[in-house]
Amino acid sequence: MKAKFLHGGLAISFVLSGIAHYTHMNTIVQFVLSAITILFAAGFLGKATESVAHYAGDRLGGFLNATFGNAAELIIAIFLIKDGLFDILKASLTGAIIGNLLLVLGLSILLGGLKFKEQKFNKTLASHNASLMVLAIVALFIPAVFVKDLTPKETSSMSMIVAGILIVAYLLWLLFSMVTHKNELADEVVQHGEPAWSKRTSIIFLVLATAMVGFTSEWLVGTLEEITHRFGLSELFVGAFLIAIIGNAAEHSAAVMMAMKNKMGAAVEIAVGSSLQIALFVAPVLIIISFFFGNTMDIVFTTYELAAIAVAVLITKSISQDGSTSWYEGVLLLVVYVILGIVFYLV
Repeated sequence: MKAKFLHGGLAISFVLSGIAHYTHMNTIVQFVLSAITILFAAGFLGKATESVAHYAGDRLGGFLNATFGNAAELIIAIFLIKDGLFDILKASLTGAIIGNLLLVLGLSILLGGLKFKEQKFNKTLASHNASLMVLAIVALFIPAVFVKDLTPKETSSMSMIVAGILIVAYLLWLLFSMVTHKNELADEVVQHGEPAWSKRTSIIFLVLATAMVGFTSEWLVGTLEEITHRFGLSELFVGAFLIAIIGNAAEHSAAVMMAMKNKMGAAVEIAVGSSLQIALFVAPVLIIISFFFGNTMDIVFTTYELAAIAVAVLITKSISQDGSTSWYEGVLLLVVYVILGIVFYLV
């Protein structure tokens, strides 16, 4: 009955949201319908991720969820590049990184911790994730420090070179974690009953759910400009928080569902893995794509954005590197997210 309600609600809300978008209904109506659709789609995505993880393991299941989710973000970002909206794009990338590390992981740890006193995941994986997060900070911090001594042409060249290096580093990480050292980084398999669907059906539904979230997120983001103007919100706040929460955190709410089933390994892979993928792969790929559009986006982020990413990485590294979590650590992540949100709102 619950599954039928989820599927029926998703189908109906998706159709209504699409009609509202393409017939240009009232902005508030579009916003509400899109938000409801995302809630249904997020539940569907979580169920598909759980089913895939049953067959492929928590790590691969979480990785697939993060990858499909970021693919939708990548498509939306390409349109921003085409229009030359680099500042909004960088703000949304910042928001995606801190949103996953602080909001998604924070909620996962909090809600999972309220159900289970202590949740554990692979300690070796946690250590590697911490090192990769530091690499992401270094890769963004160094260009920002030295950009003042570079010409625009040198800045573009530097951005392309750094982007290429980060892509290679990320691909080597996948080789390391998924092939050569996959056994060392795997979590203990904890099964909870039979999967909802077959392996093939689970993958198809994972792709379908992600596509629906991608479409609906784009529709909802399209309503934000008019809505946020009524409240006098800044472009930085809209890009780093509103767009990120709607377009990124919702689609990765599967992490919360996995944590509440005591599958913290999958939750961490979705939340932390997605942030790493954005910083080390998606952002560099966007820089290379912008080159082919004839206007290369640089890798230089603002001081506000760098500070936000740095504190998110710092607190996440401190909490997760021991391979175990409790509900209060989730509270700490959420507190940092709220503080950043307040500051970005007032800037």
